[in-house]
Amino acid sequence: MSMQKPASWIYTEDFLTEPPAVEAARRRGEELGCSPVLPGVGAALRLLAASGQAHTVVEIGTGAGVSGLWLLEGMPSDGVLTTIDIEAEHHRAARQSFAAAGLAPQRTRIITGQALDVLPRLADGAYDMVVVDGDKREYPDYLEQALRIVRVGGVVAVDNMLWHDRVADPAARDETTTILRTLGKRLRDDERLQTTLLPVGDGLLVSVRLA
Repeated sequence: MSMQKPASWIYTEDFLTEPPAVEAARRRGEELGCSPVLPGVGAALRLLAASGQAHTVVEIGTGAGVSGLWLLEGMPSDGVLTTIDIEAEHHRAARQSFAAAGLAPQRTRIITGQALDVLPRLADGAYDMVVVDGDKREYPDYLEQALRIVRVGGVVAVDNMLWHDRVADPAARDETTTILRTLGKRLRDDERLQTTLLPVGDGLLVSVRLA
């Protein structure tokens, strides 16, 4: 099997131009020390939200609103994004990003707190899509909650699942890499899910809940 060439990866990431509002949000995020999703991941999230007509989306890890803007662009005009982040400063930046993009306040439900404290309060099977991009060590617990709250036919998207090319390297056995590698295989083999791993950004794993 041939390996993906770096030039092809760069071409893929640059294939779509970031909207001005997303570019401005990315700058805000970088100033805060966030790691915004790369354009290839953002475009994939927008596509998934649009193809599934996702009216209700939960996002774990708000940052400065980069991924949220991509998602909201793909969602129907009456769709609502619930976004969770532990940092109040991130949410202030995200609100600025959403307002600058002309989004009505009722399009977003912004919750400041630990994701593992917030997620158990969300209803079973009530969401069309869940996006995971928080503390990598907590990914297995996030996924347990994500698969509970997403509806049958809904999508769970997990960012950073290639983790700086370390997941593909069998010699890489640090804690984070091992957690993500094991989680990816578990989701791949779960008969309740249809799963694929997209080589965009830092790796976007996408699962559709079948049952």
